[in-house]
Amino acid sequence: MTTIAPEVTDLYPTRQGENRVMPRQDAVVHGTADQGPLDAATLASFDQRGYLTIDQLINDDELELFRSELKRLAADPAVKADERTVVEAKSDEVRSIFDIHKTNEIFRKIANDPRIVNRAQQILGSEVYIHQSRINYKPGFVGKEFTWHSDFETWHAEDGMPTPRAVSISISLTDNYSFNGPLMIMPGSHKHYVCAAGETPEDNHKLSLIMQGAGVPAASTLEQFAEKFGIDVLEGPAGGAIMFDSNCMHASNGNVTPFPRSNVFIVYNSVENTLVDPFAAPKPRPEFLGSRDFTPAGS
Repeated sequence: MTTIAPEVTDLYPTRQGENRVMPRQDAVVHGTADQGPLDAATLASFDQRGYLTIDQLINDDELELFRSELKRLAADPAVKADERTVVEAKSDEVRSIFDIHKTNEIFRKIANDPRIVNRAQQILGSEVYIHQSRINYKPGFVGKEFTWHSDFETWHAEDGMPTPRAVSISISLTDNYSFNGPLMIMPGSHKHYVCAAGETPEDNHKLSLIMQGAGVPAASTLEQFAEKFGIDVLEGPAGGAIMFDSNCMHASNGNVTPFPRSNVFIVYNSVENTLVDPFAAPKPRPEFLGSRDFTPAGS
């Protein structure tokens, strides 16, 4: 089902002038405790901090299956040559493979699994569809960093997502240590939107998937955010997961250790928040980066 939403008011202007910060314009949590597996305290914490952790989402058999599939895909020349695969600039090792919920049956199943979908629906207060999916490798020694950014700023500017009524899940396929480039989040930053400076370059996605450029907040803004919100380094065992709001300010360091940091990453958007024309780009990014198939997940 592909239906483009009508033109909407831009509540989150960006890439139109100088870097500035504005309050979030809408709610973080749209559902209630009686609508899913998350209790009231967890929902309240998510509203306040912008993320939640799940100690064990998948079992050992699933973990082994996903790891084996990760290894197989990275070794497949056809996969590596596909435009949906991003490789490390210097090492040429696979960095990410996008659209895996459409191209791979194993990852299609987990992306539509009620253990995840029900949580996303509860947070967003509606049915959800998959805006984007990928597997991230972050190989040892050569896995590069991702600088501080809000995913929603990009999805709004370049994909046409109206509001940050979206949630991401990162399922850990390896142990996340403090030293192998784990996810870092500024808790509470999701309630403040950074309007980025500058304009969106033509075909910006071709560069931003390797190293974020357009949409990155000014260093002075990040200093203020870090002082106000602090930084949480999200360690955790393989098989666990992190769900976080689309407007969280987050980043990850490069991985100079021998230990890879691999995960399955899936973005769920509310079916009441479907994409329109990009708000700050001449055309939408490719379908594998911002899906315009709004079929509800789990269906």
